[in-house]
Amino acid sequence: MRRLILSLFLLGFFCSYSFSEDIFIPVETSTHAIVFQVTENNHVKIIYNGRKFKDEAEYVKTKFQYNLTSERALSNNNIFVAAGTDNNFIEPAIAVVHSDGNNSLDLVYEKHTVNLTTDDAYLTVITLKDAVYPFYVDLYYKAWKNVDVIEQWSVIRHKEKGIVLMNKYASANLYFFDKNYYLTSYNNNWAKEMQPEITPLKEGIHDIQSRLGTRTNLFSSQNFMISFENQATEDNGTVLLGQLAWNGNFLIQFEIDEYKNLHLIAGINPYQSASYLKPNTDFETPKFVYTISYEGIGKGSQNLHNWLCNYNLKKDNEDRMTLLNNWEATYFDFDENKLVNLIKGAKELGVDMFLLDDGWFGNKYPRNNDNAGLGDWQANKVKLPNGIPFLVKAASNEGIKFGLWIEPEMVNPKSELYEQHPQWVLKEEKRPEIYFRNQLVLDLTNPEVQDFVFNVVDQIMTENPQLAFFKWDCNAPIFNGHSFYLEKNKIPQSHLYVEYTKGLYKVLERIEKKYPQLFMMLCSGGAGRTDYTLFKYFTEFWLSDNTDPLERVFIQWNFSYYYPAITMCNHVTNWSNKSLKYRIDVASMGKLGFDIRVDELSPENLAFCKQTIENYNSFKEIVWKGNMFRLVNPYENDLASLMYVNGEKTKAVMFNYLTNWRFIADAQERPIKMKGLNPQLKYRIKEINLYENQKSTLNLNQEYSGDFLMKVGYNPQVSLSRTSVVLLIEAI
Repeated sequence: MRRLILSLFLLGFFCSYSFSEDIFIPVETSTHAIVFQVTENNHVKIIYNGRKFKDEAEYVKTKFQYNLTSERALSNNNIFVAAGTDNNFIEPAIAVVHSDGNNSLDLVYEKHTVNLTTDDAYLTVITLKDAVYPFYVDLYYKAWKNVDVIEQWSVIRHKEKGIVLMNKYASANLYFFDKNYYLTSYNNNWAKEMQPEITPLKEGIHDIQSRLGTRTNLFSSQNFMISFENQATEDNGTVLLGQLAWNGNFLIQFEIDEYKNLHLIAGINPYQSASYLKPNTDFETPKFVYTISYEGIGKGSQNLHNWLCNYNLKKDNEDRMTLLNNWEATYFDFDENKLVNLIKGAKELGVDMFLLDDGWFGNKYPRNNDNAGLGDWQANKVKLPNGIPFLVKAASNEGIKFGLWIEPEMVNPKSELYEQHPQWVLKEEKRPEIYFRNQLVLDLTNPEVQDFVFNVVDQIMTENPQLAFFKWDCNAPIFNGHSFYLEKNKIPQSHLYVEYTKGLYKVLERIEKKYPQLFMMLCSGGAGRTDYTLFKYFTEFWLSDNTDPLERVFIQWNFSYYYPAITMCNHVTNWSNKSLKYRIDVASMGKLGFDIRVDELSPENLAFCKQTIENYNSFKEIVWKGNMFRLVNPYENDLASLMYVNGEKTKAVMFNYLTNWRFIADAQERPIKMKGLNPQLKYRIKEINLYENQKSTLNLNQEYSGDFLMKVGYNPQVSLSRTSVVLLIEAI
């Protein structure tokens, strides 16, 4: 009898062992696969992360090819590395303290599901449970095969008797089995956005992070790329491009372990953000969005562009508006008459909209500079005696739209809002107030403040239902962050950074629901906010306050790796000694706008501006919705060259900019090989954006096959006398 019982026990054990060994979970795009295996002890391992196999059954064989047997690194390729157990010597993705004070976590496989979503993706959900406690982590992998993009995030929950303290709670945990890794990250500062830094990753941990609370990209970007084995080029190599889609503090860690493999963790920055999770409550982490390209960086960019435009971007199929902004034309010094003249100038210029920037509000504390009035969102009666409705009507009478600047999350200490609601401000009462641009941040963890911020938009729209556009700014990070609302409700202050960001998303969700027709620009003193989640609510973003066109060539180049041109706001200003043509040509590589005094243009320059806007309107659909190809890198050459090609490959526009004004520059020595054309078609090339009496130096009577233009190329003859050249390429 004892022998029978033992036999039955062993049979059950080995059936379970065999069953676990047979569980392989692939997450695939059209080219890439991540494969998970459930081990004999029910842990889930990443056993493969690379090119997709033709035969899915062969994934099982990969587990025998890597000898990850070091006693110190047995859990390095766990699906979601947990702190406290399993010989864990590498950085965890999750660290918790259970309700009974135990601070270990042992996550084992419970189940998984795979479903096709309504937006053409395959959603794999793998549920892990602690081996002892009723603590669960659901890992989500959403894979779009058609654009080769994956979203990863986690949902953490538990059924313990008390509160669980979460000290770390990442969105994504990845493990790669390559040998060499090259990280491209970006250093930021005001007017110096997206400065690339290439770092060969060595054994140890490298991270990119922000702790600013708001305007989180002021000093660093959550965008990055990793080249595998060798540094990827535009058309060759294996490369990952991605970001954490979260507007708050972020932390992305790159750890090279003792096997020289890469362990990547991305999520909310746990800095001063320990979270207390109640039973039966879901904590959903932000999305980690990435693509892996086996055809170089250019293909990776196209993947992200296509994903953003097709699945994430507000008003992805609608036109964007060209505009005239008054900021660099007037700054705070304007009145109703000046603005009416500027509106007439916008009409004469031929743009779609006039945008009124900072300085239009505040009465007790007029907004005549940046140290007063912020938070008092009533039109200044001295500057605008007839209010915003008068200006909206003035624009409508000219046949153009009207837009408005707001910064509703912020407050000046010198304001009625601050006087009336000091408890709405994030600040430490026992500390000196620290200002950034003379302002403080409102407490968006507080539902009353959320209502206030929503009502800023709601009241303006109720009074001006024809208003078409908001430029939403955010200039200050959080200093001495303390929430009186959290304190009053006995919620730990460590929840501040996360709940602030969630509060902002709640406000934006309300605005989107009530005013889906609104176009909104995401502005934050430049590119202080650029996460993909915000593009569900914003149609575009402001890349930098630096509008020098030469600097913008480089800034726009680096942003183009991660964002399609339809999202990128580029304005023509007077912040440069470069020619008007150069400034317009650079700004045309995205969503075109102007910050100039139209009445100060010479007749020749006014005619040129009007012509270039007409040209822009003729090719903007190609730039906004076509495939982008970076042709000549300005970091490696004396010029920059990019082109956009429509889906049918019948039309393209090519931008060429001189970037080295030295006499020894060799920008015109060689033809530039084009990309994305149909080799079988014949094309005719036309130079545009020329002054009325300016003649092109190019031979424009020739016809070229796509094959010729992609193998030999075409020389736009960029030189000191032709510093920017825009070409239209059309199939015959």
